[in-house]
Amino acid sequence: MAHLLLVVLLFSAQLISGFSIQKLPPSDYGNVITILSIDGGGIKGIIPATVLNYLDKALKAKDPDADLAHYFDVIGGTSTGGLITAMLAAPSTEDPNHAAFTPAQIVDFYINEGPSIFNTSNPGKGPQFDGKFLHNITREKLKDTRLSQTLTNVVIPTFDLKRQKPVIFSSYKLESAPYLNALLSDICISTSAAPTILPPYYFVNNGVEFNMIDGAAAAGNPTQATVSEVLQHNKYPKILVLSLGTGTTAIEEIYDAQTAAHWNQLNWLGVISDLLARGSTAMIEFYLASLFSGFQPENTYLRIEEYNLDPAFSNLVDVTPENLKGLNDTGINLLQENVVRMNLDTFDIEDAGEGTNAEALDRLAEILYEERQDRLKRKSTKRGGRSFLETPSEFYAALKAWKNHE
Repeated sequence: MAHLLLVVLLFSAQLISGFSIQKLPPSDYGNVITILSIDGGGIKGIIPATVLNYLDKALKAKDPDADLAHYFDVIGGTSTGGLITAMLAAPSTEDPNHAAFTPAQIVDFYINEGPSIFNTSNPGKGPQFDGKFLHNITREKLKDTRLSQTLTNVVIPTFDLKRQKPVIFSSYKLESAPYLNALLSDICISTSAAPTILPPYYFVNNGVEFNMIDGAAAAGNPTQATVSEVLQHNKYPKILVLSLGTGTTAIEEIYDAQTAAHWNQLNWLGVISDLLARGSTAMIEFYLASLFSGFQPENTYLRIEEYNLDPAFSNLVDVTPENLKGLNDTGINLLQENVVRMNLDTFDIEDAGEGTNAEALDRLAEILYEERQDRLKRKSTKRGGRSFLETPSEFYAALKAWKNHE
């Protein structure tokens, strides 16, 4: 009878603990470090959020209780990508084992709150918008959550206007730089403060002043910064990266050297920001494509980007119903486009011959699921072997065997 009581008590404890999902065990238990990275792009954040909604559903088909934060070792994001990152990684106030938002809820957030964030009736004293609604809604949604409290590691680049240098809010840095353990809301407002669109953001954390502008000033595509953080803090890691863009229009060959030779400073000012942005993005993709073609296993880097975005949907702050629907449709259609890769010799974007983005995400979901399951098993084994009461069916089988033995 005492043995039976012990088993019942253990099973009860198992049932209680079963209501909470386990975080992704550390990469020490795994085969590969998993990274999700999300670009900046204002309201165009709808596009990567739509893509992530597909991946989230593919994973939930295998594990209904798990969120994206339970599958990625680190999530990195700049500007609007930083906001998505925080929403995916912040724990829910109702259930701290789960994320505050699903990708589907993030899409709804952009559609419902975007018109208030980019409201022309609230102009700033210099920038296009005063930012007050964005500040308030970010604080409301993320509460008092700090960087150290996220469900997984987070990397969010920003730029300090006063010090004129990047500041990367990274979970990996908290031990050596505890002043970076700021509120997620302050971090998101900082990385979203795009010059000319939203005002710079000032805050103090742990006695340190921050004078922040959009992280895109340092890294519009945060993948390189996120990968660098991983490489700095892990010895010879194998990494798996999903990098999501917010869409870019096709290149128009409207400039030439003969014409530009006669440009004045005003002419250059009209084009230089676009040229620098495209050049910076291309170099980041070149770096990553080179890294994964030479030093990492094949098929461990997936970049999903709309390289032929309809110019009608390219405005970062256009929150008309037509544009919001167009961006959502763009994300859905992007899933059916073929996977592409950068040609390292020409910088051209070419068909990778790997099927559609949706098919690539299905394959990724399988890898992520298997990686998580492997880690959970190894963690259990390291603690002294697989738990006796791992599942209810195993419990009943063990109980029956015990009764027969008795």
